[in-house]
Amino acid sequence: MSADGGGMEAADQKTIKFLAEHMRSIAQENGRPGDIAEKFVLENLSLGNEAALQQGIIDVNAKDLQELLNVIDGREVITAAGKINLDTANAETIHLGMNPEEQLTHIISDPTLAVIFLMLGIYGLIIAFSSPGFMLPEVLGSISLILGLFGLGLFEVNLTAGLLIVLGIVLLITELFTPTYGVLGIGGIVSMILGIAFLPVEPLMPGDWFASFRGMAIGVGIVGAGFLFIVLKGILNLRKIKPMQGPGEFAADEGITIEPLEPSGLVKIRGEIWRATSMSGETIPADTKIKVVKRDNIQLLVEKDNRSADNPADNQ
Repeated sequence: MSADGGGMEAADQKTIKFLAEHMRSIAQENGRPGDIAEKFVLENLSLGNEAALQQGIIDVNAKDLQELLNVIDGREVITAAGKINLDTANAETIHLGMNPEEQLTHIISDPTLAVIFLMLGIYGLIIAFSSPGFMLPEVLGSISLILGLFGLGLFEVNLTAGLLIVLGIVLLITELFTPTYGVLGIGGIVSMILGIAFLPVEPLMPGDWFASFRGMAIGVGIVGAGFLFIVLKGILNLRKIKPMQGPGEFAADEGITIEPLEPSGLVKIRGEIWRATSMSGETIPADTKIKVVKRDNIQLLVEKDNRSADNPADNQ
């Protein structure tokens, strides 16, 4: 929003002023010029190493890490534990690698990979519009296009995270109303996890909160993926079950005659009373086990169960 409409711009200015004052107070607490520190926020001030040294923003100008360690060796500094003397001349340096979020951003920001994501997104959407209904090109195309544009620097990290999260929510909602064997659901979970991974850390919020939030969100995504897998497995198992209606509904089921079939009469199948006809036309006495051959509308075609011809069955 503009200043005339109120809202966004006014809030941004308040945030900038707060950060500028916060920068000034930190600089003054550490014996640095507060007015210059404030300009880094208000005026996007940029200083070279020599100028920063002259202005008192920095204490040392070293060409590399080893020279820095040699220069600051023996200096007295104030820490939360009090005053200490630095012993850095023979200090062992440990290289800290990138965390998973930084590695992910670094990989996607690779120009070659960013272009590949962009092309996958474009061709995926072309295929989706040309042959709609399959859903996989739509999902891969949308996610790849967002990642490709981010990798090329056209999207900021917060906008990329927001788009991926919104896309994930839309895909999950669409999966509920348009069953697609999990294509949209899995795509939605992947999109949301990527969006949460790209969420920038708000400088005014504790980093531990964001770390726990990401862990929780990714955990929820994994649990959701497991639940979706169980649901899909159940759907596939249901599709393998033979239809419960039609000519083969009672095929090979066993029952008992309630009255003689001459050749028609009543039989008991699965605890229900049905009208049945002897398939061969022969008379089947009452209380005789029979086997269903097939169903013909509301009538069953049956035959005597020869395995128990000599042993009349009990009522079922």
